[in-house]
Amino acid sequence: MKIGIIKEGKIPIDRRVPFTPEQTSEILEKFDQVSIKVQSSDIRCFKDEDYAKEGREITNDVSDCDVLFGVKEVPIENLIENKTYFFFSHTIKAQPYNRNLLRAVLDKNITLIDYETLTNPTGARVVAFGRYAGIVGAYNGLKTYGEKFDLYKLRASHECFDLEDLKTEFAKVKLPAIKIAVTGAGRVSSGALEVLDQAGIKKVSVDEYLTQTFDEPVYAQLNVNDYNKRTDGAEFNFDEFYTNPEGYESDFQRFLPQTDLLIAGAYWAPEAPVLFTREDMLEDNFNIKVIADITCDIKGSIPSTIRPSTIADPVYDFVASKDDEAPAYSDPKNVTVMAVDNLPCELPRNASNDFGRDLIDQVLPSLIGEDTDGVVLRATIAKKGALTEKYSYLQSYVDGETAEA
Repeated sequence: MKIGIIKEGKIPIDRRVPFTPEQTSEILEKFDQVSIKVQSSDIRCFKDEDYAKEGREITNDVSDCDVLFGVKEVPIENLIENKTYFFFSHTIKAQPYNRNLLRAVLDKNITLIDYETLTNPTGARVVAFGRYAGIVGAYNGLKTYGEKFDLYKLRASHECFDLEDLKTEFAKVKLPAIKIAVTGAGRVSSGALEVLDQAGIKKVSVDEYLTQTFDEPVYAQLNVNDYNKRTDGAEFNFDEFYTNPEGYESDFQRFLPQTDLLIAGAYWAPEAPVLFTREDMLEDNFNIKVIADITCDIKGSIPSTIRPSTIADPVYDFVASKDDEAPAYSDPKNVTVMAVDNLPCELPRNASNDFGRDLIDQVLPSLIGEDTDGVVLRATIAKKGALTEKYSYLQSYVDGETAEA
């Protein structure tokens, strides 16, 4: 098997890699009859020379490779027919902006394996950048709050060499007695909690968060059952919520008067209740001043996330009365939104190292050897010019019959 590491072509640029230089050598040691080529790139966090020092061939042409690994969506004009690709395609929710990408995958007879759909037999994802999305998202949230109220200034995450360098900024965080809500219980929220803990912010229970006042900044971690409830008043059921969220409604309103900074790290499905509405934001008891929306579902669970922001320009204000944005920090009454949709790119070296580790341990054995647990099979969206059975629901999306699946 010939593996190719492709140059990232999506704009804005992404500096992450699927495998670090050292990891490519580890792959060759672990797996027989495998070779690796690296497509030359001037944007990676690891330079061509770093891969060359490990003995990898640097080339512009990877058309002789069998399997091509990238990170973000591959530009349609760069897709090579009859190849197997690994990348985040952002198509499984029938995202309209990537309809033509999936069409091109099918037209070019490409086998598409999406990182987001790589799972173990229990359904848990085996590779993800979630931890670093949480780390950078929480850090950016603290940075934004400090700038909004002129409390302190932190370096931008991408200006830090790596995670250890970023941690040196935590000592600058000097917050008043505010309350921070973190939603989610997965990798993203775990990364966010790392930052809050290491910045010296005290964790409290949900009940304490809702009922007590504090003389220092505190945070609470909210699970789905903390901010959703059954419409009929019956007891919350996790399995039912994930399979039939239509029977639930938001209970986040009780957190609105108590929260100064919201760090949103929970996965949200379109059929699930939204966290709150724009009308909620117009109420006198709405207290949230900064929202770090790591999930970045545009016009999804959080009404102020009306567009993604960028690493270069990470925040904007939201004016609820106009349902529109304004320049960042233009009015203290506005809610300031951080909605960067590629947060792990700000710590690309650390994020890439952890991601490659998961790929080597959890995916390559199934790709190169026998896929006994169906890891690759379950994640294969398209093969031989057609959608696989699991993803056949995307056919109407491909055909242009529906905007969403």
